[in-house]
Amino acid sequence: MKVRMIGCSHHTTPIEVRERIAFSTDQYKPALAAFRDTFPESESVLLNTCNRVEWYTASAPDKNLPASEEMIGFIAAYHRVDPELFRTHFHARDDDAAIDHLFTVVSSIDSLVLGESQIAAQVSEAYERSRAGGFAGPILHTLFQRANQVSKRVFNETEIHHRRVSIPSVAVSEIASEFFERFDDKQIVVIGSGDMGVETLQYLVGKGASQVTVINRSLERAREVADRFKVRAQPWESLENWLVQADLVVSTTGAPEPIVTEIRMRNVMHQRRKGVLLVLDLAVPRDFESSIARLPNVFLYAVDDLQSVCQRNEAFRRQQLPKAKRIIEEERQRLKSDWELRSSSETIRALKEQADMIRDAELQRLLAKQALQGSSPELQNEVAQAMERVINKLLHFPLQSLRDAPHEEQRDSLVTAIRKLFRI
Repeated sequence: MKVRMIGCSHHTTPIEVRERIAFSTDQYKPALAAFRDTFPESESVLLNTCNRVEWYTASAPDKNLPASEEMIGFIAAYHRVDPELFRTHFHARDDDAAIDHLFTVVSSIDSLVLGESQIAAQVSEAYERSRAGGFAGPILHTLFQRANQVSKRVFNETEIHHRRVSIPSVAVSEIASEFFERFDDKQIVVIGSGDMGVETLQYLVGKGASQVTVINRSLERAREVADRFKVRAQPWESLENWLVQADLVVSTTGAPEPIVTEIRMRNVMHQRRKGVLLVLDLAVPRDFESSIARLPNVFLYAVDDLQSVCQRNEAFRRQQLPKAKRIIEEERQRLKSDWELRSSSETIRALKEQADMIRDAELQRLLAKQALQGSSPELQNEVAQAMERVINKLLHFPLQSLRDAPHEEQRDSLVTAIRKLFRI
């Protein structure tokens, strides 16, 4: 079985290049269909995420895969761009290297955030699109099924997905969770509606938070985000009132100066009738003056405090890499063994079927001759057995050589030779 992958990712390719060769949802099926029309002997799967564009193709050993340059030319032509614009960014991987790469991707080892959980589903969706459209055949079916097995094993047998490594996830799942046993009864204020604020809301809602107030300078944007998470939005001018009521505040604005000074926070704390206030300041520059941490009943954490936790957690995940790589190696070897057995078995079966057809046709012709007409069943059976022995002896050494081939390359060569010699 032959496999090839060409593609680019966040590791080596800037986003302005990835944008020009990315495939929208509406383009998946037409692109895969055009690829099949151009390279009819090849199966294909297109994987497109925000961080990578990768095209996998495969064929049987005695068929030709499109060359890397042909695949680059196809993608360039499809997007109507000069291939020279991104040729240096594309990487080609063949056979074992392509398999290892897919297994590395699906197990999140190659991700921008080590151990992130989304990529396995994205790989599965990419394969399902190709399978449903008839673009992925038996080779890529076994490859991507094995990739799914790799993902499950890495998830279950290592701790590479454990411990949060993004600032919002650490803020909610580790810092806030140490302060509060539950979130559904807490008044929470999220200041800012950018990417950091949205990600924080995802984790808060995931923890059961429901009494959440989103405050942003643009009330329209605050409402848009709040509606998405089924929480409330309030105008910027109401910030101080909500700080008075809050148990937890998460601030994520891009303001150039602190939005809450020590003096303002003293006024807030004077009005409060609650106990401690936990403030997670995720903004850079900081939204809360650092001196606020000195105030009674205020616990203030800034990005630097959280970053150290992220770094420790990422280091822990990296300690799991040797285990994950061993799993990848084991599963690649199993996949190759399956392919080798399938390739040999299909050729052996086809050769035997062809020999049986020839034997039956010749036996029928021989028994129809006048000299053998009316002969005893014993004689006819002896003739049939003699022809069977001749066939088996002729096929014995070719098939034995195929079974005993010690290396994949040798087995592939024998399979190709047998198919050509016997015109299978």
